[in-house]
Amino acid sequence: MINTYYPIGASLDKNGQCTFSVWAPMCSSVSVVLDASPEVTWPMEKREAGYWCVKVDHVTPGMQYRYKLDNELLRPDPASRWQPEGVHGPSAVVDTNFSWTDSAWQGIELADMIIYELHTGTFTPEGNFQGIISKLDYLQSLGITAIEILPIAQFPGHHNWGYDGVYPFAIQNTYGTAEDLKRLVNEAHHRGIAVILDVVYNHAGPEGNYLPDFAPYFTDKYKLYWGQSVNFDSAWCDGVRNYVIQNALLWLDEFHIDALRLDAVHAIFDSSALHIMEELTQQVRLLEQRTKKRKILIAEFDLNNPRYITPVEQGGFGMDAQWVDEFHHALHAVITGEQSGYYEDFGGLDLLARSLQTSYVYTGQYSKHRKRHFGKEPLNTLYNQCIAFVQNHDQVGNRLLGDRISTLLSPEALKLAAAALLLSPHVPLLFMGEEYGEKNPFQFFTSHSDPELIKNLVEGRRKEFAAFNWEGEVPNPQDEAVFNQSKLSWKLNEVPGLFDFYQHLIAFRKKRPALRNFRRNDAVRNITVQNNILHFERHGHYDVLTVCLNFGAAPQSVQLEQSCLKIFDSSDKKWEGPGSQAPEVVQPAQSFSMNPYSAVVFEQTNSNQ
Repeated sequence: MINTYYPIGASLDKNGQCTFSVWAPMCSSVSVVLDASPEVTWPMEKREAGYWCVKVDHVTPGMQYRYKLDNELLRPDPASRWQPEGVHGPSAVVDTNFSWTDSAWQGIELADMIIYELHTGTFTPEGNFQGIISKLDYLQSLGITAIEILPIAQFPGHHNWGYDGVYPFAIQNTYGTAEDLKRLVNEAHHRGIAVILDVVYNHAGPEGNYLPDFAPYFTDKYKLYWGQSVNFDSAWCDGVRNYVIQNALLWLDEFHIDALRLDAVHAIFDSSALHIMEELTQQVRLLEQRTKKRKILIAEFDLNNPRYITPVEQGGFGMDAQWVDEFHHALHAVITGEQSGYYEDFGGLDLLARSLQTSYVYTGQYSKHRKRHFGKEPLNTLYNQCIAFVQNHDQVGNRLLGDRISTLLSPEALKLAAAALLLSPHVPLLFMGEEYGEKNPFQFFTSHSDPELIKNLVEGRRKEFAAFNWEGEVPNPQDEAVFNQSKLSWKLNEVPGLFDFYQHLIAFRKKRPALRNFRRNDAVRNITVQNNILHFERHGHYDVLTVCLNFGAAPQSVQLEQSCLKIFDSSDKKWEGPGSQAPEVVQPAQSFSMNPYSAVVFEQTNSNQ
């Protein structure tokens, strides 16, 4: 572990004195230039490990500045807290004071999370943090307990998914201010909603990335698909590691964020004895101890490697949870019939059953798509360490047209997909608009200004889609219409009955003890696949539920071994379905019929735990 973590950026005191700190170990001189008086420079003192520092009096919030490197280059602050004129403009000093009223909030555990992923720019017509605040009551009524916000680091232009950010400490200037984000977190906590922030530590965007002018932030030691690899293990990597850890702690501490979702950790290469993910986890645990509030780290990756969520004492990195893409892949392939691209590894109902049992589908078997044996069983982990979904920004936005599953499936199949997710033992994540069947696409959009970059971007998208055999032209991500049509319509009756069904299932998940057990050895039992029927039992605290899912386009006959009482059927008329065929009471070995694309849940009446 690094012995000392150095503060970076511009820190403003109440008396108007501002401390500027920047890491530039290769520079022979660094000075601060205030835009208010550009003819005056403030030489900085070089300290240990390549950090430069100076204190400047009479600084006010909003004052703009740059760093002058070696008396030549004028550059924004790598740890800028605000870029009012975008990625190429000066940095600005920020007042960090805020009147928090969430002192009673202690955070929530993963087991209690119903996550709702959203993109700030397309979630509401306003496209900003205030727009999200205006929908918090709606999300609370749905039953959401955590919102996950796609990256908000300053990116080029007006609109972007957020993964082209180049100032990880600065909030995208079109979304609002630091105060606006704090107000959002504060309001969410008052409604019992945690806030998860998506952060990107595996690469930086290509436009406005001035980090190499300051220090060796990147390395050619590893090859990365979307840009240079971040330097976590070569010469001068200590400053890079400090940069990332300071950023993570900023959101979790100053902004009261409850969890970070770390983008594509499989693209974070680190051969150090202390992996950067383990070091980050250590620092977050210390923050938890100091603040007495729960802070969670979620890894996004698709390598089916439980090491990231395995405790440190067992040789892991100690992170709290991970995304599970293979639940999505297995469900999507079964319910849509698609089997191109990475879906070629899926399609059988037995593979969805395997995901329900082991979270990963591939735990060492041969993968046709990857052309190798792949994965490892996640032993000694809990189901609530795995986050599953029917849709997310990647799985929708990385389709050729950004088409949502609501445009591919019938209303009954949409309810079946919702049931498969919310009755699974994993932590569920909904993608914005999924709960009412949003039909507007969520496409990939950017607003770069570099013509060569734009050309390469469009060509890269075309190559990426080749394996899926999708027909049609690749939409130009720079087209303003692509961004605008990706905004939610908020037609809450888009698919009649769907919102009510989601609301009911979420409430049901919260109250049933059988759905609150996340132990791998007994939470899910007796998984069986018969023709197009997948049925399994959920056990917990003397509560036993039998879940029957019909993925067929025709009615199916089912027999259960235990006597059961029907709790609900997704085809009930109260959710605009055709009406349930299943009886209210089922006796052992009694056959009954299930509607096409339906989910029926029974309560066992004579079983023991």
